[in-house]
Amino acid sequence: MAWRASTSLAEKRPHVGKRIYAVGDIHGRADLLAALLARIDDDLTAHPTNNALQVFVGDYIDRGPSSRQVIELLLERVQQHNVVLLKGNHEDCILRFLDDPSVLADWQRIGGLNTVLSYGITPTRWSDPRAQHEIAIALNDSLPDSHRSFLDSLVLSFTCGDFFFVHAGVRPGIAINAQSERDLLWIRDEFLLCEEDFGKVVVHGHTPAPKPDVRSNRINIDTGAYATGHLTCLVLDDDGIRFL
Repeated sequence: MAWRASTSLAEKRPHVGKRIYAVGDIHGRADLLAALLARIDDDLTAHPTNNALQVFVGDYIDRGPSSRQVIELLLERVQQHNVVLLKGNHEDCILRFLDDPSVLADWQRIGGLNTVLSYGITPTRWSDPRAQHEIAIALNDSLPDSHRSFLDSLVLSFTCGDFFFVHAGVRPGIAINAQSERDLLWIRDEFLLCEEDFGKVVVHGHTPAPKPDVRSNRINIDTGAYATGHLTCLVLDDDGIRFL
């Protein structure tokens, strides 16, 4: 699907000759991810290139039913394609929980127990400290080494040409290369309401929208896949901007 961008955005490009497929928040929807990966493969067949890169903007887990399977699919993808995997705030939550089980109450409010269930763990209780500790031990034991390495290796941002890829966004007034990890993973209103030029066009997820939100300074590709059934892929190349 082609997109008619504003004049300033229409002039933006990744590095010359590079094609980027940027995928929004997946949130445990392995079914949608598998279907989207097939569409990307079909697009690569229809429009061959030797310089394609697939960028995933984080939030692979929680909310949806199949977090474990999502990670498996992404691990397979890394073996076959050039891939950049960004860290989302939900990956931040699971890593913090494994180190500090007391954060379970906060994590479960944003869908964390669905991830626990996807690893075959069925808690009978979760609110007291002993139960939280037991769940953390069980989850740590159930995580394959490859899944823990996956979580530990996620990067906070990626830059290519005129575009800056990140999970949540950036804080206005601070250079892109000086952003805090917390803002890159969690920021919302200060970033979303800003109409200033960030120096790069920021491609992000984190805040669900009914459809991709294309602005002169940012592109939101989180379309609430776990609830809407719509997982978005933005394509950037020398021809401009489109969506699969």
